[in-house]
Amino acid sequence: MSEPRHYPRLTHIALHVRDIAACIRFYCGFCGMVETHRRESGHQTIVWLAEPGREHDFILVLMNGGEDLQLSSHDYRHFGFALPSRAAVDALAARAKAANCLVWPPRDEPYPVGYYCGVRDPNGNYVEFSYGQPLGLPED
Repeated sequence: MSEPRHYPRLTHIALHVRDIAACIRFYCGFCGMVETHRRESGHQTIVWLAEPGREHDFILVLMNGGEDLQLSSHDYRHFGFALPSRAAVDALAARAKAANCLVWPPRDEPYPVGYYCGVRDPNGNYVEFSYGQPLGLPED
């Protein structure tokens, strides 16, 4: 029997945001995340968001008190979410365009990037929604 591997595992990303309520609505509405924990003390609010079923695997922590980001159009730092089809990417891009938060319209890139679009959250972070990457959801 081999020894278990001990290595760091990414469990969360924490962001200070200006408008925590707007960011919660965005990540729940666009990304399908759910609030799993909230604590408030004084002027500090901390909220944990997770994909359903992944509450003990990986979370996004939002904390009030941040400032808006002003990312340039050529700054591609982002969070990535997998979608089940190209049609799902197109539908999400249409929702984002209607909400005036579409950054990158749907585009195709060679493997392993796939088909994706980019959206801006209320704090200025970019969020990519993709289909066909070797990460996340399996292809249909």
